[in-house]
Amino acid sequence: MKYTPEMEKAMEQSHGMNFAEYERKFSNRMKVEQKRERDYEISKKVVAEATSQMHK
Repeated sequence: MKYTPEMEKAMEQSHGMNFAEYERKFSNRMKVEQKRERDYEISKKVVAEATSQMHK
């Protein structure tokens, strides 16, 4: 996969590493994916809460 400069910048800002570092070590990939999973779960809770508030 070819990464754009914007993708590189976002990876660096979000996770503190570039794609080469991400791909090089399995432990780096796991850290990034665990953070993504936590962020996803938090966003699901926020959406559910907002939806609940809208229907009151």
